Amino acid sequence: MAYGKLYLIPNHLADDSPTNFLSEMVIQQSHHIKHFVAESEKECRALIKKLKIAIPQSELKIWMLNEHTKASEYIYLLDALNDETDCGLMSDAGLPCVADPGYQLVALCHQKNIQVIPLPGASSIFMALMASGFSGQNFSFNGYLPIDKPARAKKLKEMELDILKRNQTQIFMETPYRNNQLLEDILKICGAETKLCIASNIASANEFIKTKTLREWQKQKPDLHKQPTVFVIGN
Repeated sequence: MAYGKLYLIPNHLADDSPTNFLSEMVIQQSHHIKHFVAESEKECRALIKKLKIAIPQSELKIWMLNEHTKASEYIYLLDALNDETDCGLMSDAGLPCVADPGYQLVALCHQKNIQVIPLPGASSIFMALMASGFSGQNFSFNGYLPIDKPARAKKLKEMELDILKRNQTQIFMETPYRNNQLLEDILKICGAETKLCIASNIASANEFIKTKTLREWQKQKPDLHKQPTVFVIGN
């Protein structure tokens, strides 16, 4: 079976990101693609318009890959690359495969000796780290913390210990509608002098990025409900 190439296509971080947020290289490299694997069809078609792809949308084919995709279904996503047809893997926001579905397809492509081409774009995770004032030499991305209260408390304590013992910056996230609850847990569980960077709505018009001690955050807690947010703790 002959396969095309898999392009990893970055997306905007926010609906109101500037029109030139995507680099010219991304637009040039993806203009010929007519097969896509995406988290949602709506976001995929919106990005296709921004990429100025000239192929009529009626001729495009889109495969779904998200949290509902079963492991047994990954192999069928290779249909998007059949007959030497190039395919674009998209995220709903930011970079594909970074805190996002998609790595399973990339792993499968490597097994099949299919060329994988990552295109440059922004990641809210790394932008939060850049703006935090914490060390970028040694850091850990922890993804989404456990929902279970005891497990979450244990994880927060472990991360705080890694900051003190290893000077390792800790980055993590939460589902936007549970952000306020996570903030409360951080304030209760971690030490008052631990520093926390809250980075919300990155690359949008109402971007909010601040680093303070937990003692300072306790005095003026922001409302993070349903606001896409990256949390960073460090020295």
